[in-house]
Parts: sequence; C-alpha cells; structure tokens
Amino acid sequence: MRGIDREFLARVGRFPVRIEIPYDRIEPLRLHRIELGLDLAYRILDAWGRRQRLRDVLPREEFERRLFAMLRLYAEETQALSHSVRLPAFLAPVRERVARRLLLEMSDSGRSLSREIAKGMHQKKKRIRNSTRE
Repeated sequence: MRGIDREFLARVGRFPVRIEIPYDRIEPLRLHRIELGLDLAYRILDAWGRRQRLRDVLPREEFERRLFAMLRLYAEETQALSHSVRLPAFLAPVRERVARRLLLEMSDSGRSLSREIAKGMHQKKKRIRNSTRE
C-alpha cells in the first residue's frame, strides 16, 4: 500500500500542497478493511466450491452488515486521508467541514449500497423459459 501512496505523492509533488499521510491512523483501518474483505471472499469462494447457494451460507443481514463494515472503514480511511493535506490555517475549518460531510455521505451511501446488494443477492431469480420459434 505504501508503494501506491509513494506513486501518488510523486505525481502530486508538483502542486503547491504538502501531503503527509498519517499511516499510524490509516494502516489499522486499511488492514481491518482488507481482513473483512478477505474473510468475506473466502466464505463466498468456499460456498461456491461446495456448490452451496450463497444466500444459504451468508444470511442477508450478515452479508449486509459485513459489506457495510468494509465500506464504513473505507469512509473512515478517506476522512483520515483528508487530514494529510496541509492547508493554510484559515482553510482548515473548511477542510474539516468537508471531511465530516464526506464521511456522512459515504456512510449513508455505503449503508444504502450494502442494503441493495444484499437484497439483490438474496432475491430468488425468476427462471425465464427459452422458447424457440420455427
């Protein structure tokens, strides 16, 4: 991850902004989000390998909760990264308001998105009969 960050900082370096990434705050969020994602992926692949339906292995509420937890961590990481941009003091309150609003929007969107994905995953699919015309 730090390699990706270094590449980003190299590209941004030509702009008149100073960026200091707070790894002590971001890395635990990233690691937890990745752990949740890997666990969810493992459970999905395990169910697929056993030829089980995903909705039988992961109840809708659990899938929604896990997906939202990952999206919420991503929102928190984004907020933490907003503090890495060093702005003149008079702009700091604006950055804080924008960062709080972004966290709220990302959380609301994450909740809606995880709910819709879980709902779609657990809907029974209608079978469409193929008809052939002669």
